[in-house]
This record gives sequence, structure tokens and C-alpha cells, in this order.
Amino acid sequence: MNTTSGREQRKIEHVELASREDAVTPVEDFDDIHLIHNSLPNVRKADVRLGVQLDQLSLKTPLYINAMTGGALGLEDINRGLALAAQATGVAMAVGSQHAALRDRTLQRTYRVVRDVNPDGIVFANVGATVSVQDALFAVEMLEANALQVHLNVPQELVMPEGDRDFRDVLERIAEVVECCPVPVIVKEVGFGMSRQTVFALAASGVRWVDVGGRGGTDFVHIENQRRVATDFDYWRGWGQSTVVSLLEAESLGHKVLLFASGGIRNPLDGLKSLVLGARAIGIAGPILRSFREGGVPAVEAYLRGFLDGLVTLMTALGVVDVRELCHQPVVVTGRTLEWCTLRGIDAGGLARRQGTGALNAMPFGQDRALAPVQHPQEANTVVPLSKDAG
Repeated sequence: MNTTSGREQRKIEHVELASREDAVTPVEDFDDIHLIHNSLPNVRKADVRLGVQLDQLSLKTPLYINAMTGGALGLEDINRGLALAAQATGVAMAVGSQHAALRDRTLQRTYRVVRDVNPDGIVFANVGATVSVQDALFAVEMLEANALQVHLNVPQELVMPEGDRDFRDVLERIAEVVECCPVPVIVKEVGFGMSRQTVFALAASGVRWVDVGGRGGTDFVHIENQRRVATDFDYWRGWGQSTVVSLLEAESLGHKVLLFASGGIRNPLDGLKSLVLGARAIGIAGPILRSFREGGVPAVEAYLRGFLDGLVTLMTALGVVDVRELCHQPVVVTGRTLEWCTLRGIDAGGLARRQGTGALNAMPFGQDRALAPVQHPQEANTVVPLSKDAG
């Protein structure tokens, strides 16, 4: 007899659908972000440091495995494998929504395995924004978590056949969790991005950590639409702000929150661009899940190590040895993203005029135009005769 609950079945379906390549609704906004090449980086690759200090949380790398799964028998193996890869590479890891275990305590082990496998690692618990303070604290306790993700996913809930339809008082509930939680609370989107108004409202409610979770990766409107048998919501696919736009929106407020970036980060260059745009850490989920399904723990380890080496390589090319310096590097915004910035009043020009760090950037922007032109001796002191063939 099949004893799988409706919630467990939904978790299994989410993993199956998210593993497919067509679960992604790609955007090209990262291609509108251009870093300034440094021909004289003056650093050694061996000196580049990836460690990040975020208040009381120390991350060995800015990369983390973002929330994916848990909450159904059989999914424990995925979380175990991801935790093993996280332990081997030193990256932090978030679990999927723990609501299933809050309702059925026998499912706790599908999440708890992450801490059991990686007792000294950085682990993020995960709940929705409508849970009680008591449930949020239990989710943290379940994993001995270092931080708590509180996810916002209104479009997903509205398309999900069994999803929530009442989103009143969400901000007040988040504020209560932030006030009572003993570990940092990261409010995150799940692929629809954030506006500066949203980030401002969260900051005003006491939220200090925000994962903008932008459009460009796994599309949960598309996933939930595939689970429906009635109304077709395919027209809603691709809803929201991209990760790039969300970071630009949030950064336009100044440094009111610690920003994380996730959603549509395709490679180390996208990750680096996110850090330059103000993110302090970058999360990836879909590509890691697909790596695990294709090659198990070794494939995930290889993916993570390759990504981290790519970050180090790119930082070396920029002449940056500390992740904290990346947010000072100049960056040029073009294309549709620049149009967005113009219409939304975001100072893209200021990003291009950033001073940067290091000796090469000691000259203020524009001062090079004040330098005297170089004159060759021939130009300064002699008259060049015309050739015999000259008219």
C-alpha cells in the first residue's frame, strides 16, 4: 500500500521536475554586466582568499548550496550526498523547506542527515514566511543550524494547486521570527527577485540578511504549472526580476542589508559579477541537483571545486585577493539592464566610476585625461620632410 502523503509526493515531484533542463527559464541579464579588464593585476593566484565574514557567521567560501529538498522518504539520500560534497569542499548548504517535518516528525531525518554528515559545516534551516515563531525555532533546532532561511514564494503558491492563498501579515511574522531567532535570518526569494521597495520594507522590519533569489534559474511557476490538471498558467512563466536587476535595485538603497545572490548563476563569471554588484555570497541549486542526479557525490564535488577555482582565477585576473574588495570594482551596465536602471533611477554611471582597489586604481576616475600627452623627440624638435612621391 502506498503510504506517501500528499506533501511528500509534492516534494518528490518538485525534485523530479527541477532536475529537468526545461525547469530553467533563462535570462541574459548577466551578459549586460561588463567588468573592466586589468592588464596589471600584480597579485598571485595563491594569495587569493575566498573566506567571507558575515557578522557572526564565517564562511570558507562565498558559494553555498541553496535550498532544494527534504521532507519525503527517498530524498534523504540527496541531502546526504549534497552534505558530503559540502563537507569536502567547505561550502555552506541550505536544506529545502522543512514544513513537512514540522507536521510529521518522522520526516526529520530527511533534513537532519545534513548535520549528521557534516557536523562542523555551515547549515541553513528553511521555512516559509507564514510559520509561527515556535516552528521557525524548531526548524533551527532540528539541524543545529547556523542560520535560518525564510522563503518568499507568492507566485509559486498561487500556481500550486494546494498552495497558500492568504499572504496577509507576512512582514509582521518575519519581524517576529527575526526578533526571537538565535541565529541570523536570511529572507529569500525562490526565483522571482526583489524590488528595492521589498528590500527596504524588510530592512525596516529588522531583517539584516536578504537573498534576492532572482529570475533566471529554476522556474517554480513552470514547475507548479506542470503539476496542475486544470487552469494553465504557462503565460506566467518568466515572472519577476532577474538576479542582476534585483541586486541593482537593492544596492541603490545603500548598504542597508547583507545581500546574497541566487537564481540563474550559470558559471563562475556570473558569480563574480554578483559579488561585484554587492552580493556577499552566491547560492546555486539547480545545476548542483542535476550534477548529483547524473554523477552522484563525485560529480557535485567536481562541480563545486571547479566553480571555486574559477572564482579564484577571475579574481586573480582582476587583481583582487579578498572577496570584500569586489564590491568596489568598476562595472559597466549595458543593454536592457541599463534601460531598467535608467527608468528606475538607479545610478549605473556611478558603478562604472567606482575607484576599485589596489595600486593600479590609485588614480581617480578621469584624472588620466589631465596627463600631458607624450611627445616623441621627432614630433617635438624636427620637421618631417615630405617624400619625393608626395603631391
